[in-house]
Amino acid sequence: MSTSTTVKDFDLKFTATLSDYITSVTWAPVGSTLAVVSAAGEVALWQNNELEILQAATGQSIDCVKFSYDGKFLAAGGQDGRVTIWQGSEIVTTLENAPAWVDKLVWNPTSNQLAFCLNRYIQIWDASKNEVVATLNFEDSSPLGMGWSSNGKNLAAGGNQGVKVWNCENWNEEPYVWEMPTVSVALAWSKDGKFLASGNMDRSVGVMEWGNSEPWLMRGFPGKIRQVAWSDINTPIGAPLLATSSVEGMVVWEKLEDESQGWEARVLTNHVDVIQDIEFAPKSFLLASAASDGWLCLWKGAKQVSQVLTTEAGFSCLAWHSEGKLLAAGADNGKVIIWAKSSRGQGFGK
Repeated sequence: MSTSTTVKDFDLKFTATLSDYITSVTWAPVGSTLAVVSAAGEVALWQNNELEILQAATGQSIDCVKFSYDGKFLAAGGQDGRVTIWQGSEIVTTLENAPAWVDKLVWNPTSNQLAFCLNRYIQIWDASKNEVVATLNFEDSSPLGMGWSSNGKNLAAGGNQGVKVWNCENWNEEPYVWEMPTVSVALAWSKDGKFLASGNMDRSVGVMEWGNSEPWLMRGFPGKIRQVAWSDINTPIGAPLLATSSVEGMVVWEKLEDESQGWEARVLTNHVDVIQDIEFAPKSFLLASAASDGWLCLWKGAKQVSQVLTTEAGFSCLAWHSEGKLLAAGADNGKVIIWAKSSRGQGFGK
């Protein structure tokens, strides 16, 4: 078990505390603004080294928060069924969906279209028209994972019986169905849009090369797959790394040159409690994992721990700034922590 290293790549920059569990943190794609939401219903923005409260505690959890691709809009949704859209610190729209609970939302990476989950449906709201332009029926369950392809042309959602992928240029077209005899819990497209990964309830991970109907299936995990994350750079054979977490362990998958051999597994162990979030640093193979044990581990090259950042409570979520110079995390005691890349460190490289 590793807890320290000689060279610190990241130093503590900022800390503040909201009144309950931090449910999500997310960086704006431009500038250095961080949005933070809590189980008490707070919505806050960190900018210029200060935390500004956009929405005070309501007693109803806010569970998801994301900036639009150009940073112009911020959307947040939660227990009260509302999706609130801010532009700067001003509310521009509130979509009322009570009594449905909004626990997933994602913006299109190329346009200001927002997808969010309502019971067994996904609604698509267009900021330029200020209206809901499509309602998609997942049918088999509530969607548990959701993601747009990087070109904005496909929206994938996972849940009971597998994954459905819609063509965003024609919402009325029947979705592509990736059938599974289980529940897709976590979902992620690779940055290049080539691969779609599904972490599943039956302790398996599926990887599909988009356009190729034969997916890979990897098994042997200790529990359901809670998170899946892709590196946004490729290995020498031209494929990204895939990180998956289950209970307190992670597996990093590297595609082999021989198609018939599929993906090679590398097991990473250091945490002693459930991993709550994982994410690769931009343009790097540096992998961050945040867990209920109060450790945020940085894995150099997605291989070995180079630094452990700690808090007295458990970590609940994390997010990398788009340039990789800032790292934010939330804790289950309401603490928000931001670290900055050290000027003394040797750099984490790839």
